[in-house]
Amino acid sequence: MDLDALYARAVQAAENSYSPYSRFRVGAALLAADGEIFTGCNIENRSYGLAICAERSALAAAVSAGKRKFIAVAIATPDADYPVGPCGACRQVLSEFMGKNAPVYFGGRSGGRVTASIGELLPHDSLYELAEK
Repeated sequence: MDLDALYARAVQAAENSYSPYSRFRVGAALLAADGEIFTGCNIENRSYGLAICAERSALAAAVSAGKRKFIAVAIATPDADYPVGPCGACRQVLSEFMGKNAPVYFGGRSGGRVTASIGELLPHDSLYELAEK
């Protein structure tokens, strides 16, 4: 799996961001187990609680297309000087559909990238603990 190519798709997705309030674009590219890639961007609303994160936007598109298993996700935050990982809600939702060792690859405009597993970003997730029993 080429995480840099997946990240490039996330950068492209960020270009579609609707972020007039924060001016903070985010793009995500989600790799399904069958090799298909789904992208999403953040969609803000003046009622901030109604905003949709890029990761959940990509996941909604993929699940709506019938996919249920994903092996990697890349997140691009081109307006940040440093890599910004997924928020807590996105970590939780991604963990529903990704194994604990699935890579999460994220970066900002500086060029630096971080790779962490879902399990590292959401340790002691009860879903994995229950699955092991």
